Amino acid sequence: MNGVEVREERPADAPAVYAVNAAAFETDAEARLVDALRANGGLVLSLVAEVDGRVQGHVAFSDVTVTAADGNVHRGVGLAPVAVAPQAQRQGVGGALIRAGLERLRGLGVPFCVLLGHPSYYPRFGFQPASRFGLRWTRPVRDEAFMALALRDAGLTGVEGTVRYRPELEAL
Repeated sequence: MNGVEVREERPADAPAVYAVNAAAFETDAEARLVDALRANGGLVLSLVAEVDGRVQGHVAFSDVTVTAADGNVHRGVGLAPVAVAPQAQRQGVGGALIRAGLERLRGLGVPFCVLLGHPSYYPRFGFQPASRFGLRWTRPVRDEAFMALALRDAGLTGVEGTVRYRPELEAL
């Protein structure tokens, strides 16, 4: 899609971000999730995609922890949600948001990212089943759908254990 500009979310974008998330999913649960993360200071990174000056996509990254068997805690981020307005779907907007977000997170020195998502979509960005790294979520999910990506060299080295998202996401 031509004319896609990816940028950090601004306070004035909140209503458009809510509308995009509500339109992209069956309910407004993801839209409410983003509002809760924003209100509680839980967004590590929140990006929007503008097409012709209108917000048509959004991606959020929030804190996650991995607690190892020995009690050590490692910090990374979780990608959730990513949303594209129905009229802009299948035109590269979501991919542009994800690539830009991962690149910015690398620049911030974030070691790794996890997500629950479609196993045929996210591997194109380098995500692999989290179980390959010794990671598991607190909830039972299909192995191939819970994925992880090292954002820097050795970003997942020695990071094994249980992944916990922020309370706003765990409540879903």
